[in-house]
Amino acid sequence: MSTSPILLGVNIDHAATLRQARYRSAPATCGGMIEPDPVELALAAERAGADGITVHLREDRRHIQERDVLRLRECIKTRLNLEMACTDAMVAFALALKPEFACLVPENRTEVTTEGGLDVTGQQSRVRDTVATLTAAGIKTSLFIDPDDRSLEAAAEMRSPFVELHTGAYANAYFSPAAVPELERLRRAAALGQRLGLTVNAGHGINYVNIAEIRTIPGLHELNIGHSILSRALLTGIEEAVREMKHRMRS
Repeated sequence: MSTSPILLGVNIDHAATLRQARYRSAPATCGGMIEPDPVELALAAERAGADGITVHLREDRRHIQERDVLRLRECIKTRLNLEMACTDAMVAFALALKPEFACLVPENRTEVTTEGGLDVTGQQSRVRDTVATLTAAGIKTSLFIDPDDRSLEAAAEMRSPFVELHTGAYANAYFSPAAVPELERLRRAAALGQRLGLTVNAGHGINYVNIAEIRTIPGLHELNIGHSILSRALLTGIEEAVREMKHRMRS
């Protein structure tokens, strides 16, 4: 089991959510009166110690836009993690972009944010082909999955080197008795993933409170956190918000 510090990927999607609330119809994504700039926020997060930047270019383009991702590819100094649907259009975009990482996630246009893991067992052929295509292009691929045995075993069969465990059920149950079995479920899933040879990440609903328990899950490689960090940044600024999260991850 690795004893290396857990890495922090900062998801900046909701900086773009705020921008789109006012400038959705603007012809540009930055410059002039348009604010906030997600790329500027990403660079500040890096200065504060973020180990990578995560963005989800959704099919409905509700927040992050193509130009945001292209600018990030040019500007950031750490690693770009592109969350993406398992579609031909997004695969073509990823192959042109060449991010260091791509995380395959489910999409439902009626959801506010991604809810639940990718149905790996229900679309094995498509997921397998996508993993193979991205891997052949030198892009490290991850599957965003629920913490259950079937999904982990399917991820290993598809030769995805990384998985990201969906921590939303635990986060939602945090202030109830159901949190205890949900945390144990994550622990078992992380252990199984490592036995299967997978590098295990985690994300969704992680905040400055539940990080105290999340960080104790053995063998986690990276956490992807967005909403909580950007919420804290409204009060403290993004650099202090990132520094505080990294401190709590390692305390």
